[in-house]
Amino acid sequence: MHKDFFCMPLHLDQLAAFVNVADLGSFTAAADKEGLTQPAVSLQVKGLEQRLGVRLIERVGRRAQPTAAGLDLLVHARRLLQESAAAEEAMMPYRDGASGRVRIGSGGTASIHLLPRAIAVARKSMPGLEITVRIGDADDILRDLEANSLDIAVVALPASGRNFEIEPFYEEELLAVAPTGSLMPEGGPDAAFMRDRTLLLYEGGNTRRAIDAWLAAPDTRIRPAMEFGSIEAIKELVAVGLGWSILPGLALKRAGLVATSSLNPRLTRRLGMVLRRDKHLTRGLREMMKCLRAFKG
Repeated sequence: MHKDFFCMPLHLDQLAAFVNVADLGSFTAAADKEGLTQPAVSLQVKGLEQRLGVRLIERVGRRAQPTAAGLDLLVHARRLLQESAAAEEAMMPYRDGASGRVRIGSGGTASIHLLPRAIAVARKSMPGLEITVRIGDADDILRDLEANSLDIAVVALPASGRNFEIEPFYEEELLAVAPTGSLMPEGGPDAAFMRDRTLLLYEGGNTRRAIDAWLAAPDTRIRPAMEFGSIEAIKELVAVGLGWSILPGLALKRAGLVATSSLNPRLTRRLGMVLRRDKHLTRGLREMMKCLRAFKG
């Protein structure tokens, strides 16, 4: 027999026919159980025997019984059929739209102050939805999205990628943040005023680039006193009087320990949903996107 013959896959319908014949002792009874004709069941068992190159069923009187090889195969056949049934059962919630998984990548601010509320609404609509959130730098998040290890990214725009679909969904103001009791200029601090403060700024990302551009002056390079990878840490340091900052409004909704003000002129940033162009939009992913679009500050 050619060596490639055994590379042919086993067919579950053949295994099921074999198990039914072995259990019921009759090709006719197996055919009745499966809703098939007796010749159809015989062909399935014969095909399985040809596939494996052994006799699996023999007649003893009027009863069909498994051979020694058939008895050994029964153990494996039952397990394969059970695993197949379990696999189908596991897929039922997905087919019915009651379950699924969404992997989200996001920056720190959105993951703390925006995503939890959107996720709560999505989970209420789809209680079986599994949602995981990965927090990181926007560039790293987009690389993971490109590699399809994430389903959707929520990042500060702009975001670039030839294979990405980008949908802006939320705009927020970036605010001047100062220790409580600090005097804010009427109309809000301008760039010159902020450049004279001790600045504690977030390091890297599109938000930082927007802040640097707003602060920029001819022949001046922005050199903050300190840089941090955590907006929450910056808030705490500002609160104890170590300096001023410019932070996203989302992070300042409950900022009772610091003073805030709009900048002059105002500075805003947009958050966007980013997906691969070829991404299949499952019900869970569509639900998550709907909840993000509906988000109000």
